[in-house]
Amino acid sequence: MSKSIKPNQYTDEFRESSIKLALESDQPVSKTAEELGINKSTLHTWIHKYQQKGQRPAQKTEPQHLYDELKVLRKDNKRLQQERDILKKAAAYFAKESM
Repeated sequence: MSKSIKPNQYTDEFRESSIKLALESDQPVSKTAEELGINKSTLHTWIHKYQQKGQRPAQKTEPQHLYDELKVLRKDNKRLQQERDILKKAAAYFAKESM
């Protein structure tokens, strides 16, 4: 007896979030599919079907505080990068001076 292999069943929410991620990401669709663990042709098919229907993936309803936190973290990251650059320049300056 051979067992019938059931194809992967993905929820509509997973499909919509995958499409949204693929369309909004700067990386290729194939890379997004690989990271999500799905076949790249599957993701391309989902995107094509949504575009044909003229639908947009549903907005994920995440709490607003996550976006606020992301904004704060990006601001902190920028500040820390500036501080790092200043310290690099200072270290180079004092290294020259001590020679």
